[in-house]
Amino acid sequence: MFKTTGLRWLAACTFTAVGALLSVAQAQSTDVYGRADPAARAGGRMTVGSLTEPPALDPYHQAADARIRVTVLAYQGLFYESASGDAVPLLAESFSLSADGLTYTFKLRSGVKFHTGQTMTSADVKYSYDYLRDPKNGSPGAGDLSTIESIEAPNPDTVVFKLSRKNGLLPITLTHRYGGVIPKDYFATPEARTRLNEVSVGTGPFKLKQFRQNSVLVFEKFKDYWQPGLPHLDEVTFAFMPNSAAMVVAAQNRRIDLGIFTRPQDAEQLSKVPGVKLVRTPSMNQKSIDLGLEHPLLGDVRVRQAIALAIDKESVMKASISGYGQVLGTMVPGMQARWGLPLDQVAHQKPDVDRARKLMADAGHSNGFDIDLTTIIGYDWMDAAAVTIAEQLKRIGIRVNIKKVELGVWARNFQSKQMGFTFNDWPSSPDPSLLFYRHFRAAPQGADFRNWKNEQASQLLDRGREESGYEVRRGIYLDFQKVLAENVPTIMMFSADLLGVERERVRNYQQHPTGWYFGLVRTWLAD
Repeated sequence: MFKTTGLRWLAACTFTAVGALLSVAQAQSTDVYGRADPAARAGGRMTVGSLTEPPALDPYHQAADARIRVTVLAYQGLFYESASGDAVPLLAESFSLSADGLTYTFKLRSGVKFHTGQTMTSADVKYSYDYLRDPKNGSPGAGDLSTIESIEAPNPDTVVFKLSRKNGLLPITLTHRYGGVIPKDYFATPEARTRLNEVSVGTGPFKLKQFRQNSVLVFEKFKDYWQPGLPHLDEVTFAFMPNSAAMVVAAQNRRIDLGIFTRPQDAEQLSKVPGVKLVRTPSMNQKSIDLGLEHPLLGDVRVRQAIALAIDKESVMKASISGYGQVLGTMVPGMQARWGLPLDQVAHQKPDVDRARKLMADAGHSNGFDIDLTTIIGYDWMDAAAVTIAEQLKRIGIRVNIKKVELGVWARNFQSKQMGFTFNDWPSSPDPSLLFYRHFRAAPQGADFRNWKNEQASQLLDRGREESGYEVRRGIYLDFQKVLAENVPTIMMFSADLLGVERERVRNYQQHPTGWYFGLVRTWLAD
């Protein structure tokens, strides 16, 4: 029934800090944005159905994954994160690392232009990453760059990053999730941030044409893009759908060419529709429940442990995505074999209602309590998951009120560290430091979105970033996962496969395991 892709990637997501450096060198010949297609033709307009809408298009300050999915088309970092986990040179043509591991020197690609028409220089790169790493500027990605002590631009084609501590993962960190290289001093004017909903100022293959909230997002081909022949498409329109049912109808009526479903069972309705194919891809995604310690009830570790012991992850996954995925412990599937704590060693992994009730009583909640569980409008899988979890928590006296919010509201709560009791849905890059550091390391080095402030965890995360040997790093991250599972600032529940639908005229679309739309750069249309 399904065309399955990405299996090679599952085996490839396994590099260490030293391996990351090697993979950069080995990846020089890798096709940026996926495989090239010799049969590709230029031209055409494509429509992508989307169940989630970005609250804003600002790649520096907007944390929502719905934003990242689309802005990777317009903004680029020094490196590209390939589907196999390699850091592939992008705006950086090459680099060297000093013998002490504390100085990276990047040679920049020549002839790169911004959507504004300016030519990119080292001054733009220095400005962009200096702005991003400054905590005062409020970027959720600042913690990723906390090992950078200074950035120098000795000439227009060279940038030098000097580190306070070794960080072999810096190349894969300088990719696309937050930031991207923009013109120097762009944020100097007060209206600069809101203007990013009207114009794009990146170097990517597509530039912003139109963004009408609650309606459409349109990208057009950037004719001065530095990679010859790319992109193939003249225009990509993201049509925002209110729910999965609407997207099914749109696919049936050929109003969309491509769509990714958040609940795979919805896509199954299209399995027999002529001219439509289903494509199933493994993902680096995790569906989780976050337990913000700023909440007066969730600050007690016994309450968090009780909640974890009351939840049956398998049942939640079946209710949410009909089993099209994998139950998690403390690691996403593509990294479990290499980095994950074995599931039988994960504390609070299996339901134990009696123990959960005792923990509730020990915490002074023998009669239970009421709590809001936040879901995000447009993430359809959360609806069934919330109902299932509410029933499970009722067994230990927790009365759940399901509270639906817009993605923009959720993202503001996320960045202000007022998460409370909420669902989360986020992808990872294939290294444990990139998965855990920003989210769980205490401030100011990390963002610590859940207000965990765990000193032991922070020390382990620092060591994991600085060490280079795989066996040493693996031991550090196994210890970290034990602390994570015992303290329960989050409950990783399951990872859903990416299940998309494509019209037959769509050619060479390659779904990136993050769920981001990199593949549209090399996509072309047969008619």
